[in-house]
Amino acid sequence: MNDNRDDEDVELEGQDGADSDAADDADGGGEGDGDSDGGDLAIAGGGDLPPEISRKVRRRRRRTRPRSKTIAMKRLTREELRQGALMYPPVDIPRPTSRGECREELRPCPWVACKHHLYLDINPETGSIKINFPDLEPWELKHTCALDVAERGGITLEEVGEIMNLTRERIRQVEVRGLLKLKMGSPSPDELGADLLAGKDVLAN
Repeated sequence: MNDNRDDEDVELEGQDGADSDAADDADGGGEGDGDSDGGDLAIAGGGDLPPEISRKVRRRRRRTRPRSKTIAMKRLTREELRQGALMYPPVDIPRPTSRGECREELRPCPWVACKHHLYLDINPETGSIKINFPDLEPWELKHTCALDVAERGGITLEEVGEIMNLTRERIRQVEVRGLLKLKMGSPSPDELGADLLAGKDVLAN
C-alpha cells in the first residue's frame, strides 16, 4: 500500500467504503438478522447516505483563484526599487478628485493607487502592498471600484468574497469589525438625549 496518498484520495476511498457498506445493509447482505445492533443503528441513522464528496474536498475545490500576495517594501533591495521606478514612472494625467468625476471614468478603473480600487491594498503604517489578484492585470478585473460595488446595494458574503478574492468567513469577520467600529464611534442614546436637551436649553434662552 502506498502511504504517500493525498488526503482527498483517502477521504473519497473512505466514502466509497461507506457507500458499499450501506448498499450491503440495504440488500440484506450484512451478517445477522434485523434485530441486531447493526440494524438498529441503520434505522436510527435514518438511512441517509453520506455525500458523494466530503466537505473538506468541496472546500478545497471551492478556491479557484490564487491567494493574495503581499510585497513588503522594507525587504526590497535598492536595485529592485530602482527597477520598479523605471518600469512604472509617474504620470502627469490628472486623477479624479471626487466621486462624481470618478463615476464618469472608464471601467475597469486604471487608478490602482486609489484606496477604493480592488486590485491592491496599501498598508499606511508599513507601506506594504497587498495584491489581491496576483494572477490578473488591473484591466482584466470585472469589478475594480469598491464604491461601484457599494452603490449596487446589498449582496451576499459569497459575492463579496468573489469580488475581493477572500473567503466568506473572512468577509464576515471584516463586517463584524466594521459594525463594531461604527457602534463605538456613534454616540449612545443617552448622549443623544443630552445633546437634544442642551440644544433646547440654548433655544429657550
